[in-house]
Amino acid sequence: MRSVANVMILTAAMAAMPCAAIARDDAQAWQAATVNVDLGSGFRASNEIVARSSDRRGFYEIEDNLMVGYKANKVVTVWLGYTHNPQYDHGDFTVMEHRFRQQVNFDNVATVGNVRLSGRLRLEERWRDGQNGTAWRLRPQVKAALPLKSGSRTALVMTHESFIDLNTNTFQRVGGEERMRNFIGISTPLSKKITLEGGYLLQHGFVRNGPDNHDHVFSLALNGNF
Repeated sequence: MRSVANVMILTAAMAAMPCAAIARDDAQAWQAATVNVDLGSGFRASNEIVARSSDRRGFYEIEDNLMVGYKANKVVTVWLGYTHNPQYDHGDFTVMEHRFRQQVNFDNVATVGNVRLSGRLRLEERWRDGQNGTAWRLRPQVKAALPLKSGSRTALVMTHESFIDLNTNTFQRVGGEERMRNFIGISTPLSKKITLEGGYLLQHGFVRNGPDNHDHVFSLALNGNF
């Protein structure tokens, strides 16, 4: 009963997050694959590829995120990396975005009953070919994981992530919180080193002087740790 109560509290908190009464909706599908490799002496390398498509825009984005990290202790890992991010409209190339990424992960930083809490703080500098200026963006994330039974590696997972624009330029036009992502799904091991995570993600985009956006996303991700 305590585990059920914890889930209800977390779900209610996420549902209470603000959203506009009127919004433009889009159905999307995101697929991701991540490989994490232990380099020894506390260092790690990570490569993540994410592909996105939607009803409104067809195939519109692919991200290739390459990062190198250092695990300072059992909780904290610091990362530096680069994101190669070509963008499309129904499969037709539109713009190339480049990102320099700095990140701190806080793994299993606290527990509430049976729920394990983790967090991540990500800072990005973004550039686009043919467009002037550097866009600075902060992306804090909170994650809760509840094992479905004692000792199980299969868990109910919930995350909240905010996108906070620290400046504006030609392609980053909204100061402050631009969007947020709320996810609920299941994470389960396929083997000792590979995990599958799937579920529903709601991406809420804040639009100044207009209706906000809702992206309803089916998200599926493979994660390998070696």
